Amino acid sequence: MSNQAAPTVCCPSLTERRVPAEAAAVLAPAFKALGDPVRLQLLSMIASAESGEICVCDLTPAFDLTGPTISHHLRTLREAGLVDAERRGTWVYYRARPAILRQLAALLTVTPAEADGRDCS
Repeated sequence: MSNQAAPTVCCPSLTERRVPAEAAAVLAPAFKALGDPVRLQLLSMIASAESGEICVCDLTPAFDLTGPTISHHLRTLREAGLVDAERRGTWVYYRARPAILRQLAALLTVTPAEADGRDCS
């Protein structure tokens, strides 16, 4: 059930130079997938799981949504290359794909000299 490997794309921060078209094409689906609050929360739960992975059986009860709806959101995260999934018996275990998360973070990184004083903290 693993997603195909997303191409590795390196690019500097948005504030350093224009994002190349190839990088934008690879990273845009990941950003789009994270545009949904439930998917953002799911990815956070998966990425912060103590053992590095988490069972769908532990994800579903955290939301007031049906199992099929959670499955839809998890499939979207897989298709965007943000998580991998592995079936073990009746359960599916999810783990974050650190490489693409680093790419997304690097793209959005703003150095202190570039900051304008506004911060969400």
